[in-house]
Amino acid sequence: MTKWIGLRELVREEIKQRGEEGCNIEGMSERLEAAGTDEAKLMKVYQALMALEPRADFKYIEPSELEAIRAERPDGPRFLSGNWDELKWQDKFHGAWLGRSAGCALGKPLEAPSFMQGSGGRPGWHNIKLWFEGAGQWPIRHYTPGESTAEAEYGIEIARWSSLASCRENIRFMETDDDIRYTVLGLLMLEERGLDFNAWDVGKLWHRHLSFGQVFTAEAQSYLNFARVTSHISGERPDDWEKHIHWGRSYLNPYREWIGAQIRVDGYAYGAAGQPQLAAELAWRDASFSHVKNGIYGAMFCSAMIAAAFVERDMKRIVEIGLSEIPKRSRLAEDIALAVNIAEETEDSLELVSTIWEAFKHYHPVHTNNNAALCAAALIHSGGDFEKGITTAVLGGWDTDCNGATVGSILGASLGVAALPEKWISPLNDTLYADVSGFHPIAISECAQRSYRVFRKLQH
Repeated sequence: MTKWIGLRELVREEIKQRGEEGCNIEGMSERLEAAGTDEAKLMKVYQALMALEPRADFKYIEPSELEAIRAERPDGPRFLSGNWDELKWQDKFHGAWLGRSAGCALGKPLEAPSFMQGSGGRPGWHNIKLWFEGAGQWPIRHYTPGESTAEAEYGIEIARWSSLASCRENIRFMETDDDIRYTVLGLLMLEERGLDFNAWDVGKLWHRHLSFGQVFTAEAQSYLNFARVTSHISGERPDDWEKHIHWGRSYLNPYREWIGAQIRVDGYAYGAAGQPQLAAELAWRDASFSHVKNGIYGAMFCSAMIAAAFVERDMKRIVEIGLSEIPKRSRLAEDIALAVNIAEETEDSLELVSTIWEAFKHYHPVHTNNNAALCAAALIHSGGDFEKGITTAVLGGWDTDCNGATVGSILGASLGVAALPEKWISPLNDTLYADVSGFHPIAISECAQRSYRVFRKLQH
């Protein structure tokens, strides 16, 4: 029924999702249990869930369409003037690409259950601390070690099956990762279509460049749904695609508010450097293919922050600009506000991640809201320090590589490559293996130059 789980488990996830969206799900778990493994009965439960409406007392206003989102956002600067010369602009684009890569590589080996959801009664951040301590490398000052006494002592282990090339002992380049593939695809979209693209074009781009094995959760479900749609409508951009968009991003997709769209925005945001409103709109177009509500807002929030970081240096201001592009009465806006308060009241990194974990642990480890909140807190806590930012974001647990990549991208764009610590940059050897045709391998500096050229093209 899905890439990993059967229909029964999918409906179980949908019950939780509908509850988070403000619906009354009383009795739905019992109906699921009564359905057993009968697919017809399970689909009846699913259809009943999808027919629910948010409760009348649900306090949030969470549209998914762009104009409705804009009507609910607070005031903010929609355009920032960056009076940089050509060399400084290029330095910032290079910093963004390298910063994203470094943050992603740091978190990649930790994208494993022990660190994402915790184990042994310990939160994920505590297991990360134990791993680095067991390798004699605490506090975090370099890439994740591949071996630690914590494995035998606490039964925790890193994601060796997917990330050996990112471990401290081995790292020689940025290895393939979905966080980086989507950055490449954002660049390709802007190179090929400029500002003339919508969710249909996103689906076509994915089907050209990504195999089914390279997409996960919401992206996997939307990939499948798009294949179903394209089996009976065709054309460069069919007129009736809009009729299918909500079905495409929602059908059998309880992951539609998870982090997937949030990690896909960087390539778009680079093209919209200094223009948070445009960056948020481009993120919305992409996110609308697979997500709704807070899943879209996370993408818009991060995209606006990244675009703002090319001009703005103050991390709290960057977070505020991100918030100015999403509905002020959304769950995400409320969660980010709480994370900002936590960051401003907490000076110690361990206290910060512990408090953030407790505040948002009710979300799935790869939900949008908890991870976006952690990113916002890490940015403010960093005070603009690159190492402090990416290590705090990764230490927090949950989606470690995604959060390291997002915070690294923002700090890299703000600081520029010349200000990034050599110990985080030189191990990558200016090389990316994206597992996308034409980008496997490619120089990271070439990706940065291409993003800069797109940025200049979109200004005219």
